Parts: sequence; structure tokens; C-alpha cells
Amino acid sequence: MWALDIREGDVLVMKKEHPGCGSNKMQVLRAGADFKLACSGCGRTFMIPRSKCEKRVVSVLRGDADLNG
Repeated sequence: MWALDIREGDVLVMKKEHPGCGSNKMQVLRAGADFKLACSGCGRTFMIPRSKCEKRVVSVLRGDADLNG
């Protein structure tokens, strides 16, 4: 298995919705062994291990993608 090319500023479309607000798009604030993500719906930030995050990603939208669409 290979690592996805995920960088700071990317928007991740996840399999499941965020339980707090229902959005499934998360913006990458920090990338490394862990990711720091911000929910595009409510703005909540959280850390998640790379291995868990890569299993939950459906697609990666590069840098200037529209979060509201």
C-alpha cells in the first residue's frame, strides 16, 4: 500500500460525515505522520493519524478548491 499525496491546503472528501455538522469535507492544516484537519462546515480542528485518515478519504481536492460546493 502506498501513501496518498496529501499536502497542506488540500481539501479531503471523507467517506463519513462529521458528526457535529454533517459536512464531509475537511481542510488539511498540517501534514506528516498525523494530519491536522479543519471541518469545512463548523471549523472544528482535530488531529488524526495518517493511517486512519487515508482509509477514510474518498478524494483529494487540491489547494484552491471551493469548500462550499
